[in-house]
Amino acid sequence: MAKPQEGTLLNLELPGVKKVKSGKVREIFDLGDRLLLVATDRISAFDVVMPNGIPRKGEVLTQISHLWFAQTQSFQPNHLLSGPNEPLPERLEPFSSVLGRRSMVVKKCRPLAIECVVRGYLAGSGWKEYQKTGMVCGVRLPAGLRESSELPEPIFTPATKAEAGHDENISFEKAGEITGEAIAEEARAASLKIYNFARDYARKRGILIADTKFEFGLDGERLILIDEVLTPDSSRFWPGDRYEAGRSQPSFDKQFVRDYLETLDWDKTPPGPALPEEVVAKTAAKYAEAYERLAGMKL
Repeated sequence: MAKPQEGTLLNLELPGVKKVKSGKVREIFDLGDRLLLVATDRISAFDVVMPNGIPRKGEVLTQISHLWFAQTQSFQPNHLLSGPNEPLPERLEPFSSVLGRRSMVVKKCRPLAIECVVRGYLAGSGWKEYQKTGMVCGVRLPAGLRESSELPEPIFTPATKAEAGHDENISFEKAGEITGEAIAEEARAASLKIYNFARDYARKRGILIADTKFEFGLDGERLILIDEVLTPDSSRFWPGDRYEAGRSQPSFDKQFVRDYLETLDWDKTPPGPALPEEVVAKTAAKYAEAYERLAGMKL
């Protein structure tokens, strides 16, 4: 039976600091005029959180997000109020050993009620849909594409946010009905601009970003990038030197965990099965390698 690894953070309470939400991976605390986001080492697959986590995963997610926020802040405002090496607010100092490299102090804002998904390659549910209809989320694509083919240009395929269960792909028109047409247009343009920048940046460092999911919020009337950005949890990362269209690709993300779970007699409903130590170790190594390639340094 697999068990939580030493040094793996699965749950977090900060005495005297109000927790406002506990997501699949993140804990969100109220700091008054700001929020504290803390990435745990929990891992989910098929929308189910596994009972054991991936050591240092929360650090990887946070540090990769910091990297992208820094790289894109010149053209896309975001919610960060402090950088990765800045000290925590005084009231959080007693928890610094826990929070360390896995937390972000951010602005409060009004999150958009849609997920902003950008696809640059034909993979996952997009590939399955294309085989049946020649389209992905209502976007008609050229005939003759193969699994993992790079698309002629990236496409924006929004989705609803599900508090429980699976997000649902929606048309751009439906996204406009949810957020307002002007906001949806702005979110689409921002998503494609960020993706195109990140795709080129990552490709030079040996990573192909097949697809990704962005979150945006409104700071007053201003659209800002929030949550995590272009991490192995929110994106599909492929090693560029092993890429070959016409098959599924090895990856740096949690696809490794999904592939293991697909071999089990499990109905993809809670509770999730404990992950074996080998799967945990290999997944941790993949997350760390993704950071090291993008950042050019060890975690």
